[in-house]
Amino acid sequence: MTFPKLLVVGLDSAVPALVFERWRNELPTIADLIARGAHARLVSTNPPITVPAWTAMMSSRDPGELGFYGFRNRKDHSYDGYAFANSALVRVPRLWDWLGAAGLYCLVLGVPQTYPPSPVHGEMVTCFLTPSTESAYTYPPALKAEVERVTDGYVLDVDDFRTADKAGLLRRVYDKTAKHLRLAKHLVRTRAWDFCMLVEMGVDRIHHGFWSYMDPAHHRYEAGNPFESAILDYYRYVDRELAELLAACPAETLVAVVSDHGAKKMDGGICFNEWLMREGYLALSTAPTKPTPIARVPINWSRTRAWGDGGYYGRLFLNVRGREPAGTVDPGDYERVRSDLIAGIEAIADPAGRNIGSRAYRPEDIYRTVNGVAPDLIVYFGDLDWRSVGAVGTGGIHTFENDTGPDEANHDWFGLFVLSTAGAPAPLRGALPDVPIYDVAPTLLRLLGQPVPDGLAGRSLV
Repeated sequence: MTFPKLLVVGLDSAVPALVFERWRNELPTIADLIARGAHARLVSTNPPITVPAWTAMMSSRDPGELGFYGFRNRKDHSYDGYAFANSALVRVPRLWDWLGAAGLYCLVLGVPQTYPPSPVHGEMVTCFLTPSTESAYTYPPALKAEVERVTDGYVLDVDDFRTADKAGLLRRVYDKTAKHLRLAKHLVRTRAWDFCMLVEMGVDRIHHGFWSYMDPAHHRYEAGNPFESAILDYYRYVDRELAELLAACPAETLVAVVSDHGAKKMDGGICFNEWLMREGYLALSTAPTKPTPIARVPINWSRTRAWGDGGYYGRLFLNVRGREPAGTVDPGDYERVRSDLIAGIEAIADPAGRNIGSRAYRPEDIYRTVNGVAPDLIVYFGDLDWRSVGAVGTGGIHTFENDTGPDEANHDWFGLFVLSTAGAPAPLRGALPDVPIYDVAPTLLRLLGQPVPDGLAGRSLV
């Protein structure tokens, strides 16, 4: 069974437990796709974050192969050399590259890691990592004027989504989403397309802004609060917009609704560098008197063996002699030090002394190959119930404030996978076992009648 058109709707961070279970009856469009097709939890990348997850999904390559371990990655073994993971650093073909080479007309809208725009056989509007709408954010460049006209001023992302002004945030989430979906509907109706993919970041932003308001398990939840239905109402809105988008597609269009990862409550933060100082791995020349990003404090490298980065997960780097400029860890001790750190990280407890179930991984144990400058350890505090806080000067290793602004949710390992059609018989039916993120691109290639390249990390489901 092959299909003439493919629509991929990416809902960044959409949660399978909400869509498939808790709110399924509230989302008639997605429920209809599920009833007509197949659905499963999608197993995200390790780490389960937007970059590299979307590129991994569209290329069927793991983060180690891609050389991306987050939005910012070390570009060398200096202490301050970082590079943003933009499209110019993507060295592998993605789904639209294979399809375009086969002559299919592709619309690529808002997919993370597409800025700066690259030539496609079709049209591209870049992602939330674009600096501003003053930037060149379309291919071809002339498309920008049409985008601005159709949307009455395009918006790339939800500004300031880590804010205490929840009413203002809600308005910005809806405004941004409305503009993106208006553009998608316009292009689908006015282009002779074969492949269209859009990614909506508003889902992720509303999770980070409002999770504690709707989740009774969150330590900040208060029943009857004014934003208790904010996330549900937004999911309903997206579902209605999806109905309009599907109505513009022929019935035989193959439709995939996917998310790159899920979301879950955040119990708090582990101050990674405070813990490393406490354990004797990290030494500062001067201790700050208030919470300060690790990049802004003077580190005594001659007495430092390891330091960490904050984020939804933690990245740990060792200060290795002969590798880092002032390395202190003898290469012969490298594995012993890593093992000691893994044991220490996995013993971290909450303020009541209960083990939180943290895990630390060696990159070479989880990737097919390791490119770029990978962390020496990839760390999850409390299986993502706690985020990694890189700041020092917090006064302890536990915090219930986020160092980058108010944030209500962390990422989760499981995203969304729905494979259906706009009305015709679907290629698969029913509930499937968990689907690895790497299986998405091979499956979609096969269903469009295209060859699946050798050497991919995933395999076709059909």
